[in-house]
Amino acid sequence: MDPNRVMWSVFAKPWPELGLGELGALAHDMGFDAVELPVRPGYQVPPERVSRDLVAAARQLADQGVAIASVAGPADDATIVACGEAGVPVLRVMASIETGRPYVHEEARIRQEYDALRPALEAHHVTLGIQNHLGDFVANALALDRLLAPYPAAPHPIAAVWDAGHEAVCGIQPEQALDIIWPRICMVNLKNAYWRRANGPEARQATWRSYWTSGRHGLADWRRVLQALARREYRGVICLTAEYSDHSAGVERLAREDLAFAKALWEEAQP
Repeated sequence: MDPNRVMWSVFAKPWPELGLGELGALAHDMGFDAVELPVRPGYQVPPERVSRDLVAAARQLADQGVAIASVAGPADDATIVACGEAGVPVLRVMASIETGRPYVHEEARIRQEYDALRPALEAHHVTLGIQNHLGDFVANALALDRLLAPYPAAPHPIAAVWDAGHEAVCGIQPEQALDIIWPRICMVNLKNAYWRRANGPEARQATWRSYWTSGRHGLADWRRVLQALARREYRGVICLTAEYSDHSAGVERLAREDLAFAKALWEEAQP
């Protein structure tokens, strides 16, 4: 990776049916440098075959000019070892908070799980990237920083994947969020959403759901996010997650448009 530029990646979750060569060709044609590869059931590399298939997947994607910037998969030794062998720097996960249990107890449990993985992470030069996520997860920059407080700042085998979309729907202003989490960041996600009412005014109580939309139309101001990253001379991976609530608009079209939008904002943000 060129140290003077960011790497644009896309989460390959929308395309489980594609072969790896097809996936690489599509990502390259859309303008991405890399993918985040799901290691999940039903995808190109399922968890039970990660030890055998991830290295081969990295080679097939590289033949199309596309790297694997990160893997979204289980936080276990087998996946960590496979990431190390394939040259994948980040294993992205979320920190799940069990409903009904005291939050501070859940933080302690999660840290114990991370500590058990540190020997494998360090031995294989892989970073466990913890992403903020709405719902029953560690949700925003403040909570991520609190969870990771016992660990040194990045580069460290346990770090933060800051997601601008999830921060916008359950966090704080992007400049403040980046001030907080900056020392711990190993990767940045770009997505966008807003809260949408799920029932009508005749209901006894309002209910709301997150609606995932394109980069121009949600609560996350991508211009402000990218300007804040540019001011800090960020040169890491920016992953567009290509997750949209309405698939009828065409995920590929929306991902292409979002990448063009993000790249234009990034160029605009350069000093």
